[in-house]
Amino acid sequence: MLQQKGIRAEVDQRNEKVGYKIREAQMEKIPYMLVVGAKEEENRTVSVRARKEGDVGAMPLEDFVGRIVSEIENKIK
Repeated sequence: MLQQKGIRAEVDQRNEKVGYKIREAQMEKIPYMLVVGAKEEENRTVSVRARKEGDVGAMPLEDFVGRIVSEIENKIK
């Protein structure tokens, strides 16, 4: 869904602990990390971690996509 909106996104499917992946993403200065487990997948939600804000919490995927699209549009203007 993110890539369909023209947003760069990658999936990290390595067999590593979630905490390790989060720390690594923070070191690489990735703006947003979405954590999706079985529960989130079932509910179509994502747990959002922002580099600047930390743990933002869970939200519906559509809401997150809308937030990012809006953020990108505001940054361009």
